[in-house]
Amino acid sequence: MSKDKKKKKFSIIRTEESGENIMKIVKRDGHIVDYDPAKIKTAIKKANAEVRPKERASDDQIKEIIEYIEDLNKKRILVEDIQDIIEEKLMEFDKYQLAKKYITYRYTRELVRKANTTDQSIKELIEGENEYWNNENSNKNAEVVTTQRDYLAGITSTDITRRFLLPEDVVKAHDEGIIHFHDADYFAQNALHNCELINLDDMLQNGTVINGVMIEKPHRFITAATIATQIILAVTSSSYGGATITLTHLAPFVRSSYERYYKKYEGRKFSKADCEKYAWEDTKKEVADGVQTFNYQVNSMTNTNGQAPFLSVCMYLGETEEYKDELALIIEEFLKERILGFKNRKGVYITPAFPKLLYVLEEDNINEKGKYYNLTKLAAECTAKRMVPDYISEKMMKKLKINEKGDGECYPCMGCRSFLTPDRFMSLGNISNAKNYVEGKGKYYGRFNQGVVTINLPDIALSSEQDMDKFWKIFDERLELCHKALQIRHKRLSNVTSDVAPILWQDGALARLKPGESIHELLHHGYSTISLGYAGLYECVKYMTGKSHTDNGEGKELGLKIMQHLNDACKKWKADEDIDYSVYGTPIESTTYKFAKCLKERFGTIEGITDRGYITNSYHVPVFEEIDAFTKLKLESEFQQLSPGGAISYVETPNLQNNLDAVIDIIKYIYDNIMYAELNTKSDYCQECGYTGEILIDENLEWYCPNCGNRDHNTLNVARRTCGYIGTNFWNKGRTQEIKERVLHVDNKVAN
Repeated sequence: MSKDKKKKKFSIIRTEESGENIMKIVKRDGHIVDYDPAKIKTAIKKANAEVRPKERASDDQIKEIIEYIEDLNKKRILVEDIQDIIEEKLMEFDKYQLAKKYITYRYTRELVRKANTTDQSIKELIEGENEYWNNENSNKNAEVVTTQRDYLAGITSTDITRRFLLPEDVVKAHDEGIIHFHDADYFAQNALHNCELINLDDMLQNGTVINGVMIEKPHRFITAATIATQIILAVTSSSYGGATITLTHLAPFVRSSYERYYKKYEGRKFSKADCEKYAWEDTKKEVADGVQTFNYQVNSMTNTNGQAPFLSVCMYLGETEEYKDELALIIEEFLKERILGFKNRKGVYITPAFPKLLYVLEEDNINEKGKYYNLTKLAAECTAKRMVPDYISEKMMKKLKINEKGDGECYPCMGCRSFLTPDRFMSLGNISNAKNYVEGKGKYYGRFNQGVVTINLPDIALSSEQDMDKFWKIFDERLELCHKALQIRHKRLSNVTSDVAPILWQDGALARLKPGESIHELLHHGYSTISLGYAGLYECVKYMTGKSHTDNGEGKELGLKIMQHLNDACKKWKADEDIDYSVYGTPIESTTYKFAKCLKERFGTIEGITDRGYITNSYHVPVFEEIDAFTKLKLESEFQQLSPGGAISYVETPNLQNNLDAVIDIIKYIYDNIMYAELNTKSDYCQECGYTGEILIDENLEWYCPNCGNRDHNTLNVARRTCGYIGTNFWNKGRTQEIKERVLHVDNKVAN
């Protein structure tokens, strides 16, 4: 297809506001405004007032400067370029003192601009008027004082990051939506990393220290479960991303409780059969109490990030043989607790956001004749009602995650989707000094992610103007910019010593280093990952080819080439630096809106590309594209393989609580076809009228109860999958539009 023919597929929608014949000024923050010559005249005259009369620029000279700028006939020009031209022209007129004053004025204005931006952000946050911070995270309420405190620190950190820690080209690219430097609101603290798999086994079995208090090995399940929540709070207060634990690490304490109860009844001279019977009954009661305590603790605690811990809980029977039955008991209780839900202020059970549950599908629980198939049926019931658990296929993961010995490995993600690469356990050794390290066995718990920088794929396409050679050239330039930003993230962490977060680096969560010891080695050799995120594959491919990347033809071919190009870049960086760069399908919650706005400002409104308030997450099929669940999962599995650092697929479903066979069929399909996927259902509640079902979104992107019309967010309990995790505090306009436009991938009649 020729370049000209491709271009005809998209029409630029012009509006009166677009100012087709007016030069556009690109401001420092990436926003675009109309050119106004009066502002140039005002700036020069203010500088004129600071010098002697003979040093001043005349009206004719000011007019000449303005005409020179206008004669450039540029559609867009950076504000910095205009200022450079003014300085050069003033010096051409021999107005050196005036040029100096103008430079000083420009510098002073820059300082004032930056200060005012931060001050204004703080003022708007406190007064509840800041759109970004009000909707930055769908699991944070910006009105709550603990969240505000976190956001106030975040605004300050962002300001420091922009002015002192990042180079201008990275800040500029971030502001223009060319890339996104994630979590700048935490970057000023060089001690903070992104997400982790907590080595709960080491901490429970060998003891730990929390806030200076020695915590020894517990002897009962309920104690272990309580200590686990304290560890989770401490760990998530020392990082900013998601944390994951596995229930396998709690299973040994179920047996400890059982043995304790058995001895009690044995001491009372009960028969062996009665000892076993009553000990097991008491153990089951303790597990139920312990799981309830765990869930209450996790959901009622607030960490230093101003929210409940962003926690995932893994349920993987294959992690243990010795304690498999005990683990099955814990998994069963977690699923039952989640099916029940959590009570809201009205005392009604609703769907909570956390903990996120990860259920590993394996032969023993996916086969109807398997010993643990009953757990999968319970998981299906839980998914239909509460949207969790999410499903990891042991079968598919072991095909994709191959360790140094050539064996497949299966393990959970860190948080909502970040996956480690199999570590080099034979050559790496126990560099974290974990007390539960087993030589020759893969190690995942105790490892972590250093952070994320995301590339805006649609911007590359639009910047190339459908010229494929230009596309790959710009792609490589943008990748190097991301690489530069990622190196800055890595370097900032490389200065950290174990003292900054003892719970992480000294007391077992991630390592057991000595006081004052550097964490530098843990940033290399594949022990931790650092993520190259990407967004908008659909829009990128659609603009370049006129087709979706789901077409099984030209579009899909280009989509896979783009994904491979990302992987090739990471592979090269990794080889050069011994840092585990990895391609990551970013869960761009608020950034999807930002990227969409920046694209529209930079390129105008292009039908089918920039005419929505969001861009598509990672490699996903766009939410509005009609496709059935099985076709979607099969297609996305090919792209998921090329997103090894993190990815998750989903299918959108109606209420399937009365059609669990359909849920089971989808789960079985996941097991055979894709590594990691989830089902999105609806389970909302209106506190005003008691309606349960789906809270809807109107044409103005406002949520409302279809039964009574209630629009008060404070009395609407809405849970939606945001981008891998569940959100319950509503979303920005872009994400809300994306949720509204989601189509169903399965009906409520047939399952295949």
